Amino acid sequence: MTQESKPKVEVFTKPGCPYCVGLKQRLAKDGTPYIEHDVYADGAALQRMLILNGGQRRVPTMVQGEQITVGYHGA
Repeated sequence: MTQESKPKVEVFTKPGCPYCVGLKQRLAKDGTPYIEHDVYADGAALQRMLILNGGQRRVPTMVQGEQITVGYHGA
């Protein structure tokens, strides 16, 4: 799979969230590029996250293609 064909990864986070930090560290270690949205600072990002994850106010929420993952427990 080429870099261009990889699904775009979006991560919805908030400041001070250790689970968000863990997810971002894992993505960086894996070499997975991602776009971060701070739901604390960006109300539109918060609203989009709530739509995507069924109204859960839980971060991190990761969107990769059609897959949505809420939370992070390390790997």
